[in-house]
Amino acid sequence: MRELVYYEAKLEGLREILAADERVHLFAESFLGLSEHRGLFREIVKDYPDRVIAPPISEIGFCGLAIGAAMAGLRPIVDLSTASFTFEAWPQIVNEAANALYMSGGQTRAPVVFHMLHGLRGGGAAQHSHSPQAMLWNCPGLEIVLPSSPRDVRGLLKTAVNSNNPTIFIDHTLLFELRGPVPEADEAIPFGQADVKRAGGDVTVIATSYMVQRCLTVADRLANEGIQVEVVDPRTLVPLDFQTLMASVEKTRRVVIVDECHQSCGVAAELAARIGEAGFDKLQAPIRRVTTLDVPVPYSAPLEEFISPSESRVADAVRAVLS
Repeated sequence: MRELVYYEAKLEGLREILAADERVHLFAESFLGLSEHRGLFREIVKDYPDRVIAPPISEIGFCGLAIGAAMAGLRPIVDLSTASFTFEAWPQIVNEAANALYMSGGQTRAPVVFHMLHGLRGGGAAQHSHSPQAMLWNCPGLEIVLPSSPRDVRGLLKTAVNSNNPTIFIDHTLLFELRGPVPEADEAIPFGQADVKRAGGDVTVIATSYMVQRCLTVADRLANEGIQVEVVDPRTLVPLDFQTLMASVEKTRRVVIVDECHQSCGVAAELAARIGEAGFDKLQAPIRRVTTLDVPVPYSAPLEEFISPSESRVADAVRAVLS
């Protein structure tokens, strides 16, 4: 193992993917802006000038192009930058890529990766702060991935590119500087395998993406109060490792779900419904959800903090299920 920063692990994985498979092409001007201040991405562009494409700002156009290329045999990675821009390409992603296999009777596949940046990151405001994973989860045919660590982003990206299905790969800017262990060896992390990031016996906290790191911080703080929190990261929503989630819930009998989607019809809402259906008799307290409040995301930093699934709100939810 060695220690890498999140963005280093991601770009290392991208370089290894490009080196291993000539079918992989990247549709991205900067891969989430990293070329502006990281030499690593510029080196990738220099090494693969014919396979890194900077498309014009027309999401519906270049997503359609990538889907067609995938159907023709390539394996494109499309960087949509901010996840809010997904809405500009919605017909292509949810009505073309997601439906291709079914509508063709299994004859046509679209192995394309749609990469995007979601969530609250400070000043993104209402048009640049969406977390559309719950909306995309409502569209059968898409795999959905939410890494939360350097090891996970590298390993899951490799699996995403090798998948024969269209895959939504959802990143978070606030993870970019996170440092963590990454294996020396080439490691692809299978989809549908949740990860227990922290063991504990008092309450299960299920979290995704950057919220995993926030919940780990809260868990460390609550340990000083004698509360042992188990933090479980699904890592992928589709496919979902519901068995691991339920094993933790059955162990602790209390659950808090933390996610940056809005509360209504979000990821936390769906997970709470499934846990309630499958394990109502195993719970000793009502399920608690900690999410972004149901309002457009404000530009104001204090207001953004107020509506966010903050550390204080997570800690209060944990204490509530134990009270």
